[in-house]
Amino acid sequence: MATFITVEGLDGAGKRTLVDGLRRQWEADGVRVATIAFPRYGESVHADLAAEALHGEHGDVTDSAYAMALLFALDRRDAVPRLTALLDENDVVVADRYAASNAAYTAARVPSAADAAVEWVRALEFDRFALPVPDHQLFLGVPVEVAAQRAVSRAESDESRARDRYERDADLQARVDAAYRRLAAQEWVSPWRVLAGDPPSGLAAQLLG
Repeated sequence: MATFITVEGLDGAGKRTLVDGLRRQWEADGVRVATIAFPRYGESVHADLAAEALHGEHGDVTDSAYAMALLFALDRRDAVPRLTALLDENDVVVADRYAASNAAYTAARVPSAADAAVEWVRALEFDRFALPVPDHQLFLGVPVEVAAQRAVSRAESDESRARDRYERDADLQARVDAAYRRLAAQEWVSPWRVLAGDPPSGLAAQLLG
């Protein structure tokens, strides 16, 4: 069974850059590595419905934090066979976003019931849907303002990555950052590592050590 690593962070935090960097380092060392990204836009009807809702479609779906979380969780549930196969066939699998993203965003949207929301996500995704549990969870703890500016710049240079309702809400992004940090401090589900600034030298080797 492969080592399963998830990369978390705000939109614009640099998750894809880190995932690609780790993959290149492992491949150069002859490590069998696979990556997967959530939500699986263009592959999953649940992910596509969520994306459409976040861009103004499907009425008031986005008004419900739990409805949105359920769509994202169903996307991951449908990916379990593929994810299980990747874990069986490789030495390491890296996910760009995973269940912790759902926990952080849902908690941020219902701050008065944040703990209950986080537990609901855990029970839904890991107990009921039987998602594989990560061996390591990496949180890219870049400043909220830096991540937001990157997201703006990315949207300006790539029409396909226009910012959605969540990305445009600066207050929500700040609450999501705080929720992520609480999850990391609690070592939610499995061990966490908070990365501030550039990833430390030798991170790829440390994760497989």
